[in-house]
Amino acid sequence: MPKRIDLKLFVLLLIQRILHSSTRKVTLTEMINHSKSVRLGVKKSLMVVDMPYKTYDTNVSALKNAKKIIKETKCDAVKLEGGKKIIKQVKFLMKNKIPVMGHLGLLPQSTKGKFKSKGKTSREIKQLISDALSLQREGVFAIVLECVKSSVAKQITKSLSIPTIGIGSSVFCDGQVLVTDDLLGLNQTKIKFVKRFLNLKKHINIGLRKFSSEVKSKKYPSKKHSY
Repeated sequence: MPKRIDLKLFVLLLIQRILHSSTRKVTLTEMINHSKSVRLGVKKSLMVVDMPYKTYDTNVSALKNAKKIIKETKCDAVKLEGGKKIIKQVKFLMKNKIPVMGHLGLLPQSTKGKFKSKGKTSREIKQLISDALSLQREGVFAIVLECVKSSVAKQITKSLSIPTIGIGSSVFCDGQVLVTDDLLGLNQTKIKFVKRFLNLKKHINIGLRKFSSEVKSKKYPSKKHSY
């Protein structure tokens, strides 16, 4: 049976990578407040919220914070980064009927310094595959693969019955995700996997300059735009 995934029904909240220079600085309160705003605009999409750094260190904290996120944001699921190190928390959340999405490969919350792709060594490959299978076994409904080598992402995707969502992990994943600000050109990022589909920042600057100019010259607001 083919994996079922509808990209039109998928919203992954990655506020952690927008608000701060480091994902470790994002608080639970910030995630919840921003997620509430997202919920107001979501009509059909599956809404998944990242659990911030240090909010799922133990079974007790993971369940407490996941319940808080779901209750206050009305999201459909939470996402945790890691494999073997957080498998107990995932199992505990699933036991308590909390839907979980996994995240393997590059783990922004755990990475210090320069981000590097994963799956370069036989040890890394073996660990990634093992972690993916373990997460699937514990009941996660999908796994994000970030910056995983193409051949490894393909191997993982083929070995799973649940969907993989790639971010810098090749076309071999079942779906893809990018930070909206990156793909629209609002950020001047040099990350390899980011493709700028539109230079929105350029058009925003043009619009702002025109507005400023017309206000200074008293061209705006004209009678047409006044009551």
